[in-house]
Amino acid sequence: MDYHSNHRAIRSPSSSASSTSSYTPNPPTTTTTTTTTTTTTAAASDPMHSWWESVSKARSRIHALSSFLSNSSPSSSSFSFSSLADSDRPALSLLSSPTAYSLISSTLSSPLSGSGSDPLCQWLYDTYLSSDPHLQLVVLSFLPLISALYLSRIHSDDSLSLPSLAGFEAVLLALYASETKSRNGKPILIQIPDLSQPSLYHTPRRTTAAAANNRPSVGILSLPLEPQVAVKSTKRACIVGVALDCYYKQISQMPSWSKLEFCRSVAAWAGQDCPCKREFDDEFENCTSFSDSRAIENGCEIEIEGVVGEMNKLGIQKYKADDNDDENSEKPKGIRIPLPWELLQPALRILGHCLLAPLNPQDVKDEAAVAVRCLYARASHDLVPQAILATRSLIQLDKRGRAAAKVEAEAAAAAANASSNSNTPSKAKKPEILLVSK
Repeated sequence: MDYHSNHRAIRSPSSSASSTSSYTPNPPTTTTTTTTTTTTTAAASDPMHSWWESVSKARSRIHALSSFLSNSSPSSSSFSFSSLADSDRPALSLLSSPTAYSLISSTLSSPLSGSGSDPLCQWLYDTYLSSDPHLQLVVLSFLPLISALYLSRIHSDDSLSLPSLAGFEAVLLALYASETKSRNGKPILIQIPDLSQPSLYHTPRRTTAAAANNRPSVGILSLPLEPQVAVKSTKRACIVGVALDCYYKQISQMPSWSKLEFCRSVAAWAGQDCPCKREFDDEFENCTSFSDSRAIENGCEIEIEGVVGEMNKLGIQKYKADDNDDENSEKPKGIRIPLPWELLQPALRILGHCLLAPLNPQDVKDEAAVAVRCLYARASHDLVPQAILATRSLIQLDKRGRAAAKVEAEAAAAAANASSNSNTPSKAKKPEILLVSK
């Protein structure tokens, strides 16, 4: 199987020599070019034609997905992709379907997935290169799972015995290439505010002549990207991190189950058995390591078992899968891996959204809270100052947000109680009878 991007082929050792997906047209004549250009311009100016073209493209991609999923996954026979394809917005219907996500995830999670001949990786690759924004959202929704599977298999002890992961790498390289093209060889710069200058939010105590002449400080958030045609070990973290940046740009449109997958994967990447994990909150600083099954708190012996105990201690309700979810969907699909800053920085941005965005479901916020605390323990163990600062800040924001939500809930309950008491009709008092003696 060949993966083609920007007229250059990205082939893996396990790929076949088939070239069915490539097509080189003959040079057209001048008359044909003029006619084609006129037709294309007219079609582009017609919004109805553009909408129908997008719908037709999405339906063809969904039918192609259904054809090989029905052959590879017996459980997919009970679900009809035709209902998604026949909707007015097929790509968005596929994006918002938890059943379709579960079926595709189970296929991606199979032990033989991710190879150069994997039809699902070929579908994801071709779908992202279709340039349809809604279809690209569908591919991005599976990026947390692809990243988790790819990194965990690459860093596993038996990685040499595993099949080729050229399919996963092709999808990651497609995302990396699109981001490289959009940045156009330029770095991402940020302007660092100068606190000596007055702003809308503050007035400096002292204003000196030297401070008035200071120019705004500019920092480099990301260096210019270099084109990559293969995933090398030295560039692996950078390529996956750039792909996660693409995910973060569209995270407001990602479904909640995709965000849950990412949070669980990050918690697994950080390492669940790190003894530093319980040092993130003051009330838990006397707890033992993650592998211990008991802890002492307020003189009482409390049973702790893995992440469930961790969530209970934080007042977080464990996520319960829907009936449509896979039975093993709550198990993190990853292992403890190296976390360089190129990979950790975009992961923290995504976790910040999952933790603090007001429209996120509570289960996403709970999973993000656990993942951030796992990363804080890992950063404390590895002595990474910028990661410690970022994760600790997110933990403090989470604690303050939960405290504020608790106060608001109590105030709302008190107000509702007072309103119900005021609206309750009271019994009519009997008229007082005064006895007057003669």
